[in-house]
Amino acid sequence: MGLVSFVTGIVAPIFIIISPITSYADQTYSIHRTKSSAGFSLDIPLIMLVASVLRVFYYPGAQFDKSLLIQSFIMIAIQLVLLKVALDHRPGPSSKGGETANPFAGAREGEFGVQRPYNFWQWRSPKPYWQFLLYFFLTLVCLEVVLSPVPSLYAMYSASIGIMGLSIEATLPIPQILSNFRSRSCKGFRLSVLASWIAGDIMKMFWFFTATSEIPWTFKLCGIFQMCCDLFLGGQYWVYGEGEPVLKGHHDLGVRVNGHVLGEKDIRLG
Repeated sequence: MGLVSFVTGIVAPIFIIISPITSYADQTYSIHRTKSSAGFSLDIPLIMLVASVLRVFYYPGAQFDKSLLIQSFIMIAIQLVLLKVALDHRPGPSSKGGETANPFAGAREGEFGVQRPYNFWQWRSPKPYWQFLLYFFLTLVCLEVVLSPVPSLYAMYSASIGIMGLSIEATLPIPQILSNFRSRSCKGFRLSVLASWIAGDIMKMFWFFTATSEIPWTFKLCGIFQMCCDLFLGGQYWVYGEGEPVLKGHHDLGVRVNGHVLGEKDIRLG
């Protein structure tokens, strides 16, 4: 067995399967240890849970590589734990860094010109989060039962949820990018998560384009887009660092250099 065949056939699938643990275990422990999820976007568990559940229901129609299916189940488990820990230790909106857990928290003031209907995924009570996930799962189960006996409709349905799930997963870095942009800081977002994302992207791209097993093109295209977003997030980490977040409404009072804010007296010439 050649080196490329060994990596493609054994190393890459194992790496893909355990990537949810290597990517999010440190972030989960960090939130539990510090008793605060400030700086961590709650949209990350939302995106990964929705995408992974959709991928599980996509499998009967697509029959893609089983490594990706196993990864989806592990991802669901780790994201449920991460969501529980993040909600348990979510800071109040009045506390320092409290709003950074909601990447679109400034939307009500028109910062991004977007407002979520019914404050979706920004609820203060934990109960609606779990209710949404339960209803989402039950809806997919009902659709599976109703449509699976009709092959023509089921094929279209399966392809649609596959594209939807992979497209949602490809947007994973965007909420964190917006959260970092708002606060001008990456504080609260673990470097280990970023490193595992980028390492995972590299391994996935290698595996997607060299594997002999069935890997649909939707996986490849969405993977390329996600890798570009992860690299942009890496650029943010290099520019912003882990300095203290800039308070909203005070962005114009200074500039950030290597993760530190310099006020007017620090940058005044002469």
